[in-house]
Amino acid sequence: MKNVKWKELGIDVLIDIVAGMLIAVGIYNFALNANFPVAGFSGIAIILYHLFRIPVGIGTIVLNIPVAIFCYKFLGRTFFLKSVKTMIISSLLTDYVAPLLPVYTGDRLLAAICMGVLCGVGYAMIFMRGSSTGGQDFISMSIKKVKPHFTLGIINFVIDFVTIVLGALLVFKDVDGMLYGIIVTYLLAAVMDRIMYGIDEGKMTLIVTEHGDKIAERIDEYSGRGSTILQGIGSYSKRKKDVVMCACNNKQMYTIKKMARQIDPKSFTIIMESNEVVGEGFKEDVQ
Repeated sequence: MKNVKWKELGIDVLIDIVAGMLIAVGIYNFALNANFPVAGFSGIAIILYHLFRIPVGIGTIVLNIPVAIFCYKFLGRTFFLKSVKTMIISSLLTDYVAPLLPVYTGDRLLAAICMGVLCGVGYAMIFMRGSSTGGQDFISMSIKKVKPHFTLGIINFVIDFVTIVLGALLVFKDVDGMLYGIIVTYLLAAVMDRIMYGIDEGKMTLIVTEHGDKIAERIDEYSGRGSTILQGIGSYSKRKKDVVMCACNNKQMYTIKKMARQIDPKSFTIIMESNEVVGEGFKEDVQ
């Protein structure tokens, strides 16, 4: 018990409650009665609810047991225990708190959109704390361990798509419902990736010039952004070149490009998308 970081544990529990409530509302208050297939273990739990009236949270826990045992060796003890905690909290919120709130009975498309956004935000918050809600998350994180270049949103989308198609064909037998399920899956993956990888997105530029010092100075005067000057050599002319590398937001990029052309009309600028910038002068990295 001496090694327990109580502050971190308290933050984890708080995030679990907030994120779990978003997921619970998305599943119970928007998806449960909208009659479209939902992917993952939540979707299977909803099917069990419709067929046998098993509470969604309880069904999720029962389904998690064999998967948790199988994936334990891929995930490690810390992640496993944190995920069990998160799973129990979100399941209890789904069965005992979400039913206290009104259930949406309106347009199915709006229900699908609301569920996708709420669950996407909730899952992203949980993943960013190094945890998961178990079930399919265990499978997704296991795949992520083996294939680290895949994003969690893409992994979930592929698994969810297969689950939705099977659920729509075998259980709901509703083509429109399958389309709504696909919309939910896409929205959830997009929102999750946006929050996890793109919340601080902007631009990164490489300016190839013979006046790197002047351009870097103007960038600093205009935006307060530091830049890095790399040394390069022109492959044709064999002349030494400066390569000014700078990360900035979308609004600053246009002016920086214009200033570079004014200082050195012979320079050329490469502009790339930057999903996230972490470090000094930007967002601090949270381990």
